[in-house]
Amino acid sequence: MNIYEMLALIAIGFILRRIIKSEKPFAHLNKFASRGLLTLYVFSNVASKDLAYLMEIKIVFLYVFLIVALSLGTSFLYARLFVKDKKWQRALMILSTYPNTVAVGFPIASLFLDDLTPAIIYASTNTLIVLPIATFVAAHYSSGKASLGESILRALSFPPTSANILALTLVLLGIELPSQLLGGMNKIGWWSIPAILIYFGSLINLQKFEWRKLLEVGAFRIAIPFAFVVLTLKTSPKIFYAVLVEASMPPAIMANAILAHYRLREEEGIGVTIVLTIMALVLFFVLRIFA
Repeated sequence: MNIYEMLALIAIGFILRRIIKSEKPFAHLNKFASRGLLTLYVFSNVASKDLAYLMEIKIVFLYVFLIVALSLGTSFLYARLFVKDKKWQRALMILSTYPNTVAVGFPIASLFLDDLTPAIIYASTNTLIVLPIATFVAAHYSSGKASLGESILRALSFPPTSANILALTLVLLGIELPSQLLGGMNKIGWWSIPAILIYFGSLINLQKFEWRKLLEVGAFRIAIPFAFVVLTLKTSPKIFYAVLVEASMPPAIMANAILAHYRLREEEGIGVTIVLTIMALVLFFVLRIFA
């Protein structure tokens, strides 16, 4: 799926919502896509990885951890000090920490790279780390700061998170599932992406959009990681551009799916995500011209 197809699906959702006045069809679509199809997609992607192969480029793994810690830490401190809306505090942390390293990251990385292997490694590792973290943050704070055990159970109640942990366990144990099985699950689960994009398009409400929230998410999700990579990563162009692009992507579809699941300002999050996606496209197209 290319960028234009993604924008077209969002536009379709926006138009359909104006034609179909009821929210129920879109809510059912989101539930089927995020709890069913997306679960298959996450599991098949993680379970198909080879741990030895992923360890070949260690610097990529290092920067995944650094960027996650940087985005999560800075957004957490900012939210605690300057954001009064409790739901937006958590939404800001999730949107700032969970980048769209696949649907947007891969097409943009292809502008700079012929071999996307480092970008794929970054995206895969990032998903393994961020999905459980983002789901736990949403589950914990949406429940009124429940106990640690209760929050873990709430996080695991989101099927893609459970699928992610199960698949990672299989990889660590060296258990390989049949490639045909994983391939079939992946092809079916991939349809979660267009389905969720249509759902997000149906939720677009410009009345909910706030420039301050755009600037907040943009700072912690794009600007700070971009500057950090530029200033600190000294390596080959193959690795540099892969890390730079993936680390600086706008919030992911998955981040917004988590917000919707736990009722954490999903409409504001979707509006910010769409605008930041367009801004990221412009940023990297311009960078490609001068790179």
